[in-house]
Amino acid sequence: MTFENHLPEAPIAEHIEAIFHFKDFMPDHSIERVVPTGHIFLLFELDGIPRNTFENETLLPLETFTKVWVSGMHKQYISISAHERSEMFVIQFKAAGAFPFFHFPIHEINEKVVPAERLLGKEVLDLHTALLEASDSKAKFAVAENWLQKRYQSEKVPNATITTMIEELKKAPSLNGQELNRLVQAYPHTQKHLIDQFKKYVGLTPKFYQRILRFNEILAQIHQKKKLSWTQISYNCGYADQSHFIKEFKRFSGFNPEEFIQQNFTNEEINFFPLDREETDK
Repeated sequence: MTFENHLPEAPIAEHIEAIFHFKDFMPDHSIERVVPTGHIFLLFELDGIPRNTFENETLLPLETFTKVWVSGMHKQYISISAHERSEMFVIQFKAAGAFPFFHFPIHEINEKVVPAERLLGKEVLDLHTALLEASDSKAKFAVAENWLQKRYQSEKVPNATITTMIEELKKAPSLNGQELNRLVQAYPHTQKHLIDQFKKYVGLTPKFYQRILRFNEILAQIHQKKKLSWTQISYNCGYADQSHFIKEFKRFSGFNPEEFIQQNFTNEEINFFPLDREETDK
């Protein structure tokens, strides 16, 4: 499998978490669960294989996507297809990073996966064609970065009060309720103004965004530690009690913590979990 990643030049580097290209991916499953990360994704298939989303409980197909699509901010896990010999090119935007390129309020695509041409027009299909024609990962990165530079509008970058709050939340994802309230109250305008700005640029309210950051911090801790105390984790991460922690964990992942460990998901990618490995192995 080929996997290459790229960080673009300034000024767009401030808004991009990662750009990556992979080829000849060979999963041992056909459906995987993706948990919220607090990012927007622009995804290109370069293999001609249609992708599917699935209903979370029944795993029946919901929608099919080809060429290029956008995955907005999600408040819970989604279920997607995985394919052998797949090749994809992905642009992952930071929180508040998509708006200077998308030019519409980010909350409009919350909980949605959308064909990209509906949002970005024919030019994103032209970019898909250019990526297919580029000879290697380096050439694909150059094509994508040039497209991003052309779409970038500096006047659509959120003001410093919003970006500072995002960074404060990222530095301390396990704030308890009182600490988070103090951070919100320090905002120089009204709480409604803050919420409106977060919805516009991030897609979520500050409190919900912090919940996603906290959940991902827990996933990181689970991957790093062999012996776990759910009580200690729930306390360290600012939950009122262990039952609150378990409820939150299940909301974002679809599993309770013990199920998560029993499925050996600690050995998987931190945000992607196979759902039908046993069936595909038979």
